[in-house]
This record gives sequence, structure tokens and C-alpha cells, in this order.
Amino acid sequence: MAKSSRSKSSKGWLKEHFSDQWVARAQAEGYRSRASFKLLEMHEKDNLFRPGMTVLDLGAAPGGWSQVAGQLIGSRGTVIASDILAMDALPDVTFIQGDFREDDVYEQILAALGDRRADLVMSDMAPNMSGNRGVDQPRAMYLAELALDMAERVLEPEGRFLVKVFQGEGFEEYRRALLQRFNKVVSRKPAASRARSTEVYQLASGLK
Repeated sequence: MAKSSRSKSSKGWLKEHFSDQWVARAQAEGYRSRASFKLLEMHEKDNLFRPGMTVLDLGAAPGGWSQVAGQLIGSRGTVIASDILAMDALPDVTFIQGDFREDDVYEQILAALGDRRADLVMSDMAPNMSGNRGVDQPRAMYLAELALDMAERVLEPEGRFLVKVFQGEGFEEYRRALLQRFNKVVSRKPAASRARSTEVYQLASGLK
């Protein structure tokens, strides 16, 4: 019975995925994922990118956000992307594969930055979802906390931090932590986010 239920659920997800307008647009316009449109909408609203910036993209695979960032900051800019998963190469993007919780991967990211400070640290990281909120939510918040720690380490004072979080246990505490560390924090829910998803992006600016 459980197997049948899972099978129906998987088929339902696949049907939703392939009938999704954002997936269709990504395929038609040459973007790697529907997530590209989330970032493009937030850029339109918040002017995230400018030519020549230094950007760190955490949880980058398959590369939808790095692709957008690279296009918008141009060849004079720098995009450093990192993920546990492999990612196909992108022009002008330095990719570091591995878990940045590990010292050697963390040091590779810092080495790629060199003496530059990041203008934008962005994280679209999410754990492999089990469907159990009691398990998934703490994992998601843990990743958001790791991203915040990295942002504090590498951001320039006027830099910005864009992070995906999920509403639920730990969300309000995390938002308070952002407000303690940054002068301004706003929430964004792009149109390309699935309506049923509890994901909401936090954009923090002005590192204290």
C-alpha cells in the first residue's frame, strides 16, 4: 500500500513538474532550472547584481543561480559556486565541488575569493526532503545557519546575503539572528516558487 502511494505521489510530482510553466520557460530560454526565474525576479525588485561584482553561490547545482549571476555581472565579475553535487561548467564561474562544512572545501572557497570580499552571498540550499517536517525543517534551518556563518566570514560591509529558508520551527529565531547581524532584512516569495512550498527568501543587507 505504501509503495503504491509513493508511486502515485512520484507520478503526481512528475506531472506537475513537466506541466510547470516555469520549467517549460527554463527549457525554452536555456536556463538550467526554474530557480533561475526566482533569482531574476528578485534581481528586478532588489537590484541584486551589477557588473564587476564578486558573488558566492552556495548549493549551486545544477547552476541556475550561477548562470544568472554570471550573465548579469559580466566577464569583469567573479562567481564562485559550490555544491556537494557535480555541476556542469559555466563561463566565468569557478566551481568547487564538496561539502563546505569540511575544512578543505571551506579553504578552497576562501582561496578562490583571495583578497576579495563578496558583494553578494546567496544560498538556495535545501536538504533532500523526506516528507517528514520534523526531520526536514531542522535540516533546512541548519543549512541556512551554515550559509549565514559563511556570509559573515566573507561579505564586505555593504554586501548582501540572500538565503532560502522554510517557514516553520526555527524560522522566527533565524530571522531574529539576521536582524541582529544586518541593518535590514526583507522577505521575498517569487512567483516561480511553488505555491504550496513554505520556502521564503530572506535578503539581508548592511552587515553590522
